[in-house]
Amino acid sequence: MPNLQENQLLLREARKIVDALGQTFAPLVEVVLHDLTRPEHAVVAIANNLSGREVGDAATELGLARITNPDFPEVIQNYANRFPDGRPAKSTSIGLKNSDGEFVAAICLNMDVSMLGAMTAGLGQLIRTDTPAPAVNESLAPRRVEEVRTVLERYAAARNTTPMGLNLDQRRDAMRELAASGLLDLRRALSEVAQTLGVARSTVYTYLPQEDRP
Repeated sequence: MPNLQENQLLLREARKIVDALGQTFAPLVEVVLHDLTRPEHAVVAIANNLSGREVGDAATELGLARITNPDFPEVIQNYANRFPDGRPAKSTSIGLKNSDGEFVAAICLNMDVSMLGAMTAGLGQLIRTDTPAPAVNESLAPRRVEEVRTVLERYAAARNTTPMGLNLDQRRDAMRELAASGLLDLRRALSEVAQTLGVARSTVYTYLPQEDRP
């Protein structure tokens, strides 16, 4: 004999899940609770009604399949579906069994993918670029003097050392890179170099390429 009290408990707990999922995924996902012990009036709760169904409506074909076959898959996820008005949907159906192994309820999620499709197309148009960029490396972020330290640290790390551990030739080479990148044109750039290399600012001038010395 079916455990009516247990079945009612399952349905009561399932209502909480339906309500929570509905609020979490509004407005794109419809969440429906089916009472499979009453197939003629299976729908007992709907959150984010996208299908136009009403409480008291009959079970779907999938619900009827679960009722007649206890070995029917308990979870079927991400399968293609369609709303009554033709909109495409992505659905997931979760069957709930009692301790006797009988399907008592099902929670079904139906996502309106037509809205997502339109959003995806719009985003694709928004981020599309048609005109090739000019032959320069451009960044929209303002350059900061702290980048000088970053470049020197990266240069030193590539040579398995620290900025202070660079030899004279390496320091001059690093300064050429900084000059070529335009970072030495930043205010306080030379002070940042001196601090990073652990030398006096006057010493930094000796590392500069001849054409960049004052």
